[in-house]
Amino acid sequence: MLMNADSSKIPYLPEPIQGLAGIALNFSWRWNRYARELFWEIDPILYHLSGRNPIEVLRRVEPSRLAACARDPEFLHRYRRVLDTAALEETSEGTWFVSKYPELQGKLIAYFCAEFGIHKSVPIYSGGLGVLAGDHCKAASDLGVPLVGVGLLYLKGYFDQYLNSDGWQVDNEGQFDPFITPLEPILTPGDERSLAKVTLYGRTIHVGAWKMVVGRTTIILLDSNLPENQPEDRDLTQKLYQGGHENRLCQEWILGVGGVRVLRAMDIHPDIWHANEGHAGFMMVERVREYLEQGLALEEAVARVRATGAFTTHTPVPAGHDTFSSEQVEHTLGHYWEISGIDRETFLAFGRHPEIDHETFHMTACGMHLSRYVNGVSEKHGVVTRENWSKLWPGKKAKDVPIFHITNGVHLSSWMAWRVMDLLDDHLGPGWAERMHERAFWEGVLNMDDHALWDTHEQLKGHLQSFIREKARKQWREKTEEAMDLVAAGTLLNQQTLTIGFARRFATYKRSDLIFRDAERLLKLLTNPWRPVQIIFAGKAHPADEEGKRMLQRVYSYTRDPRFEGRIAFLQDYDLNSADRLLQGVDLWLNLPRIPMEASGTSGMKAALNAIPQVSTLDGWWAEGYTGMNGWALPVSTGHPDPDAADAEALYTLLEREVVPLFYERDRDGVPRGWLVSMKHALLEAGLRFTAARMVREYTERAYIPCFEGGTDGDEPPSIG
Repeated sequence: MLMNADSSKIPYLPEPIQGLAGIALNFSWRWNRYARELFWEIDPILYHLSGRNPIEVLRRVEPSRLAACARDPEFLHRYRRVLDTAALEETSEGTWFVSKYPELQGKLIAYFCAEFGIHKSVPIYSGGLGVLAGDHCKAASDLGVPLVGVGLLYLKGYFDQYLNSDGWQVDNEGQFDPFITPLEPILTPGDERSLAKVTLYGRTIHVGAWKMVVGRTTIILLDSNLPENQPEDRDLTQKLYQGGHENRLCQEWILGVGGVRVLRAMDIHPDIWHANEGHAGFMMVERVREYLEQGLALEEAVARVRATGAFTTHTPVPAGHDTFSSEQVEHTLGHYWEISGIDRETFLAFGRHPEIDHETFHMTACGMHLSRYVNGVSEKHGVVTRENWSKLWPGKKAKDVPIFHITNGVHLSSWMAWRVMDLLDDHLGPGWAERMHERAFWEGVLNMDDHALWDTHEQLKGHLQSFIREKARKQWREKTEEAMDLVAAGTLLNQQTLTIGFARRFATYKRSDLIFRDAERLLKLLTNPWRPVQIIFAGKAHPADEEGKRMLQRVYSYTRDPRFEGRIAFLQDYDLNSADRLLQGVDLWLNLPRIPMEASGTSGMKAALNAIPQVSTLDGWWAEGYTGMNGWALPVSTGHPDPDAADAEALYTLLEREVVPLFYERDRDGVPRGWLVSMKHALLEAGLRFTAARMVREYTERAYIPCFEGGTDGDEPPSIG
């Protein structure tokens, strides 16, 4: 509740603005532009130095400044507006879900995921999967969809990236302080941290949990760092995707089995269970065990779990699907089938892939075996997933496999810049957010004033340049960088130059180095004195991905090459804060996945919400999102003897002949009218078709509601065994 904030985190606030504590302790401020503006206004410098963390702002700001705010009529007016909005989040009345499905009040969806990206201050995400899960929870809050998230609390997060002078990624380890975040420990009535127990290696592991409030949505984060556990067990949940396969297996066991048991301990009994990727598959196995404990036969227990289960798979890349050997499973989890009523053979059958060794447990297969609804995350990914997993449905042709798709979307209010929102207020009216699903309404964007849109974009581009310089200054201060390292960080970038952004995980199929395939041709393109181009790269390679690290190193080497005149930069330690700036401040977004390896990709959607067009291969969301007006697409090179060479040639040609000339084609006022057409169409298509609101409505209508209604009509489960 707003007025019951944790006083130990925010010890003092003047009475007229005491509600700021409650606002700061609910992450909905993250997508409320008026709330963000309020905390910025309290102390703009402190707001930015804290990484946009309102709790830190309120803890560190001078009391005299808070007192001044409490006396300022204008500040109090804006504060009350934010307080009124926050009060609405205390109820779901009037939301889309309650208005459309009033008979389903009291129902609940459990949404399990190994990572959630909500804000930089809680770094429990590695990339797209976590950010997507965060956006799913935010949209559920906006729509009033009754959802509780379940994940793991990694106090040491993922890793902090630092590149040495050779461009090799150094994975630094740090630990964040939950005391300066909205996280709150969940306690038993006796003030104990331990809420549930699981067994690993034959040992009892106590599981605690933390609560993170995200608007109307609560996310429960599990934690084994409890005094009741042995030291090695306390470390199990400390770091995202840490250690080898066995540690990953332990984390996923705590997430799935521990997650179900913690919810039960909290007297939370979901009606629907959604596993977002295979990491959460053990949640379904534990639910089978529960039904067996109640006396049901195995077949009936499995049927009941399936009837209320949904599963989303996010990648066709084999390395993205966790598998464990039977030896690992038996060594780590063997005690489970001694007490669960699920014997060893049945347990392994849940995770069996018909084309992989029968002694291998496949987490994605487990999710598919035990779910009524299975989906991919774009139209193209749905096709690829049906082809890749058709063997689970013997006798069915790939096109008939019951796997559908729901294309990913991004949370508009989190990713669209304030200034773009203000522009839409001026052009479409302040109620535009309520009509985002109406194409005729959104087409009004095409009539937006060119000067206003271009001026807004130029301001955001300037903010990005300032952010890059400040980040480079910090590197200089903390690590005493060489001059060339500062060039690599982007200090020589020019705001007037066509700026391309590329920020992805450095996996080989994403081909971040494709644009360097013909370095001399790229050199001419970037250093053209009349129409120069510059590129900003960002992203991390997985700590265990040596090929990805080498690719990153190759890209970084060009940032230190004086021939390119400082026109290539690398933004180190990419996080949600950096992403905001980059996705709002470049001119063009670049995405070059090798077809058909991109499941969806959402970075281009976020850029488009800021009127930034994209150049991409026709994979993932771009295969259905590209219209010919909102950016550019490379011709499909599938079947070419060297697809990389063909795509590189197409990219150079496209940039040289179409993209760069269009950007520099200006009228007398210096406005690129043709480029603005692409910007407007990018904004139109992203706002209409690729938001998390649309995505969560689809999940609700196509999976959640049928599960709520019961029955198994159309349910065609895969064969187990």
